[in-house]
Amino acid sequence: MLRYLITVSNIRMTHASGRANLDRSLRPLSPRSIVLSVLLGSHPPSMPVGRLLAFTSLFGISDGAARTALSRMVALGELTNSDGTYRLGLRLLERQAQQDAGRSDPPATWDDTWWVAVVLDERRPVAQRRDFRARVMGSRFGELRPDVWLRPGNIDVPSDLPGVALTRGPLLIGDAPALVDRLWDLDSLERVAAEHVEFLEATDDALGSSDSDQALADAFVTLASAQRFLRSEPQLPRSLAPGDTVARLRRRYSEVVGLFQHRLTGFLTDHPRVDEISTDAT
Repeated sequence: MLRYLITVSNIRMTHASGRANLDRSLRPLSPRSIVLSVLLGSHPPSMPVGRLLAFTSLFGISDGAARTALSRMVALGELTNSDGTYRLGLRLLERQAQQDAGRSDPPATWDDTWWVAVVLDERRPVAQRRDFRARVMGSRFGELRPDVWLRPGNIDVPSDLPGVALTRGPLLIGDAPALVDRLWDLDSLERVAAEHVEFLEATDDALGSSDSDQALADAFVTLASAQRFLRSEPQLPRSLAPGDTVARLRRRYSEVVGLFQHRLTGFLTDHPRVDEISTDAT
């Protein structure tokens, strides 16, 4: 059975300077978002075209629209296609690793050290700044001020962040809880995590009481929103975390995603398109 860590949602989590807000303004899921969500959550991150077409059909997306999205994603290097099986491109595998880490609680112990990353390049193209910001936030750093990023050293971070000086050591002067509160809005993180727990409980009830494809599609959206939050929440040491709501969210997510996997496996098994082999040239 494929293991899914759903990542993209039409209930979007937005983070500005570490502040988390739940955006309930709904918009249709795009074929690209759905394909990325499924492949980012699959281990290995690949799927035959028939299964992808079957899954996108849950959201009313035509085969033609899905195939067009797949072709564009191959052209952009986001996917590769080998004999009708699509696989994530190399640059998206780090995002998948971040998602995998988001499902696990942080280590129980912490040695009181901090990671500090300082950007050295004074002038960077907009695209380069955007890519760096996405990567450093995906590594669960908080921005103290422009180009200065910190986080507790209880988890590992990439050692190849471009154009930065990266160091790790104890906080010799300063108050760790106060610093964490500057880097992240802890009250907001707890509130949003609690909302996701409520959404997942409702999703669990819906999946258990309805056999409809709509219930499966709705569950995808809810799980996607929760996973997006878990991919970027800071995984603070227990001594600095505001409470245990995020840990409860991880447990609830694992329970609901198991039921979702079971239902999705049945849907794909029964769908007439899952064994289709692509003849696309992409």
